[in-house]
Amino acid sequence: MFKKKDQIPTDKYILVAALLVHAARIDNNYSETERKMIKKTIIDMGISKENEVEKILINAERKEKESNQIVEFTREIKKNSIEFRLKIIEILWKIVYSDGTNDIYETNLIRRVCGLLYISDKDSGIVKLKVKSSIK
Repeated sequence: MFKKKDQIPTDKYILVAALLVHAARIDNNYSETERKMIKKTIIDMGISKENEVEKILINAERKEKESNQIVEFTREIKKNSIEFRLKIIEILWKIVYSDGTNDIYETNLIRRVCGLLYISDKDSGIVKLKVKSSIK
């Protein structure tokens, strides 16, 4: 899923996962399905030990609770390739649609993240349509 050159330092996985947790929690319904999706993303980024994945996710959940801004979470992501950044947007859309709906807060979050990651509305829309068509 993620290319080797896009791998980020281990201590930064928490920030990436915290952004995903934030997206999952924004509708006040952080489900086990969303948690599993975030764990899979951590594994796809290169962490293979289950106990490390769980530790990163627990730290990300705590970090997300303590933070009130997404800029901190996106700082590491935007250092990577456009393909990596688009993959993060795809995962965000999958988390949003994991409950079958998307609300204005979720859409607004993704729009703000796209701005911070220098991803156009057009590219985000293409990714969104791809995700929506894959869940039907």
